[in-house]
Amino acid sequence: MAEVKEGLLKRLAPEKLDLEKIIALDDERRRLTKATEELKAERNKYSKTKPTAEVITTMKAVGAEITKLDGALAETEAELQARLSELPNIPAPDVVAGDKENNEVIYTYGKKPKFDFTPRNHVELATALGVVDYERGVKMSGNGFWCYKNIGALMEWALLSHFINFHNRNGYQFLIPPFMLTEQSAYISGHLPKFRDDLFWTQDKLCLNATSEMMLGNYHRGEILDEQQLPLKYFAYSPCFRREAGSYRQEERGMIRGHQFNKIEMFILSHPEKSWEMFAEMVANTKKLMESLDLHFQVSKLAAGDCSAAMAKTYDLEVYIPSMGIYKEVSSVSNALEYQARRGNIRYKNKETGQNGLVCTLNGSGLATSRLLPAILEQNQQADGSVVIPKILRPYLPRGMKVLKPIDKEQK
Repeated sequence: MAEVKEGLLKRLAPEKLDLEKIIALDDERRRLTKATEELKAERNKYSKTKPTAEVITTMKAVGAEITKLDGALAETEAELQARLSELPNIPAPDVVAGDKENNEVIYTYGKKPKFDFTPRNHVELATALGVVDYERGVKMSGNGFWCYKNIGALMEWALLSHFINFHNRNGYQFLIPPFMLTEQSAYISGHLPKFRDDLFWTQDKLCLNATSEMMLGNYHRGEILDEQQLPLKYFAYSPCFRREAGSYRQEERGMIRGHQFNKIEMFILSHPEKSWEMFAEMVANTKKLMESLDLHFQVSKLAAGDCSAAMAKTYDLEVYIPSMGIYKEVSSVSNALEYQARRGNIRYKNKETGQNGLVCTLNGSGLATSRLLPAILEQNQQADGSVVIPKILRPYLPRGMKVLKPIDKEQK
């Protein structure tokens, strides 16, 4: 109890944590369950006796009390489940308390680019290069949307293709899951109840996925896996949809913050003894992908309050955006330990004991693209307005294109 409370207080204010109420509800649930079972046993005993007037009167009274207790039990269980569902995961022991101000940069690649000319922001560059159409994207769908065009669309697909090839070579299984999911699936992934308002919902009560983690976490829902199969390693492509409630700040214009973006997601179901080894593997994979693009970025270890509610530990990979002078997340790698598996009842059978245990689930963006193209444009821009294309992407482009050049106004 004390250890659990200490861990949760790393990410919750004391006034938002009431473990005593949860314990009291659990005690009441146990009391009501016991009382109901005893009365049902008594009713079964009377059902085997001769139905005299006295027996019938007694059984009616017992039945009425069972109905009353069953109602109270249902209400208690519902309140207990609601309170438990709102509890976040317990942070790993080495995760510090507090919010993002306590995040720690643990790795840096490259240096901030320096320019001997006045650099442009990615919106100006993308427009001049003819690779993104912002105005028509907004015309079609409203603020927070854009349209890739010409080489911009090919570069977006080149990034995704590069990531797919990388994960495929590493032995991860490729999935393209459904892009809509049920409320149960969103609950199991940890997005409900807390993040309901951040999701897009259809009239059929399906939500558009905010990340493939939501689907991949439900892929083996309710299954008992062979211990010899673990770890199961997957990666998936999906467009991601997020409501992103609130106003858009000026510095987040363009593609820095939007309602729709593309992403490749890694997901691992691991034996509990191997989960931190799998976490290190995922972090290494994302770092290799970022380094292959030769962009300046950093890795931050998140404080407990900045981690997603379902995650025990998270590292963010953040690319540098020169026009903003700050780093923006392009990948989060997280270990949920048994939190999601417990919600989804995903277990493995121990071959020695024959007993079932919960797996650990891990996820990591490998990578999200919407901030990568802005970073490529801004970090690799040249004085004449052209942009050097990362070497790793050139084989995916027409004639191995090396440089993006401004186009005529007529071509826009």
